[in-house]
Amino acid sequence: MKFLRQFMIILAISFIGEVLKYIVPLPIPASIYGLVILFIALETGIIKLSAVKDTAKFLIEIMPLMFIPAGVGLLESWGVLQPVLLPVAVITVVSTIIVMGVSGVVTQAVIRKEKKAKAAKEN
Repeated sequence: MKFLRQFMIILAISFIGEVLKYIVPLPIPASIYGLVILFIALETGIIKLSAVKDTAKFLIEIMPLMFIPAGVGLLESWGVLQPVLLPVAVITVVSTIIVMGVSGVVTQAVIRKEKKAKAAKEN
């Protein structure tokens, strides 16, 4: 029953994200609205982490399984994708490198900030 309640909370937030996508005229996917709403709800304490933690952990664990249909769809669309394969590959590699670099810089900045806060707290 606990998993069902947690899944329904996540599903409700996802539904709110879908509704916002049609209300707000921005080119933002509904999933991003849902993630932002869930983040804000967790940060403000509207939703406790324990209210969604177990189901969220399960969903993350099975996430690779969710990519199988997309992969099969790509294989079926090979004829359409073949002419644009090189540009897509270049864009994918370049964007992956950029994301890795930015993530590393942000992570290092957060770690430095936490160390400074910890050092200031100890003094």
